[in-house]
Amino acid sequence: MPVRRGTVYEVASAGTVTVLSRRGRRLGTVYLAYTPESKQPTMSRELTGLIQAVLQRWQKPLPRLCYVTDAGDNETAYYQTVLRRMNHPRTGERLEWIRVVDYYHASERLWSMGQALFGKGKLATAWVRRMQKWLKQPKGIRRVLFSATAFRSRNGLKGTRRKEFFKAYNYLRKRTKYLRYAAYKRVGIPCGSGVTEAACKTIYTQRLKLSGMRWKKAGAQTILNLRILLLSGVWNEAFRRQLREFKNIEVPTCDLTNEKKLQLAA
Repeated sequence: MPVRRGTVYEVASAGTVTVLSRRGRRLGTVYLAYTPESKQPTMSRELTGLIQAVLQRWQKPLPRLCYVTDAGDNETAYYQTVLRRMNHPRTGERLEWIRVVDYYHASERLWSMGQALFGKGKLATAWVRRMQKWLKQPKGIRRVLFSATAFRSRNGLKGTRRKEFFKAYNYLRKRTKYLRYAAYKRVGIPCGSGVTEAACKTIYTQRLKLSGMRWKKAGAQTILNLRILLLSGVWNEAFRRQLREFKNIEVPTCDLTNEKKLQLAA
């Protein structure tokens, strides 16, 4: 988002907590959004509180818990330090999370490997399209990595192309247990973070990134707070709660003399 008196753009954060039916139909989503902040501590704290509040009120059998993101540093750190250690707020039992690396971010690494192996052109496109299909099949990530290794040995990569290939290859190899898309799809687990990606557009792009806009962080956060209340469908409830904070609402008026009224009218 554009920040006044800062760099041209700084990275803000958006998060979603979504409830899906057994068939994968979205039943509801709560949105969170915060202005740029190093390591996103506010987002981590508020997201943790939201998850715990949902589980505290959930009276039915515990739903399947999934964490769907790309594999960025902040997202990985949150999973390692918070979600893996989180206990149920009522029972105290350790919660089990299914972590999913977003399919479209994984596909970006396929394109990086394809262009490193074959250059830009039809050969790279054909290979990537085939790998994308394999990635969605049982044990697909193994087949993808095997194919990539075979072509690397055959083509003998050097220099920048070799560096780009291994950067993408190691990204996928280190995260193979989070890339089981066929198993996810079979039980209704989302393979992509489309809800959160869409939130970036509806929360930020449509309101804070219009032509010529520059924001101070405090002012931008005020707008973000209002937008997430509206998008989450809790505007009326939040408005009623806010009104209950005020017992006696008084509207100040100006008691002007007749002379001042005439001067004002003139």
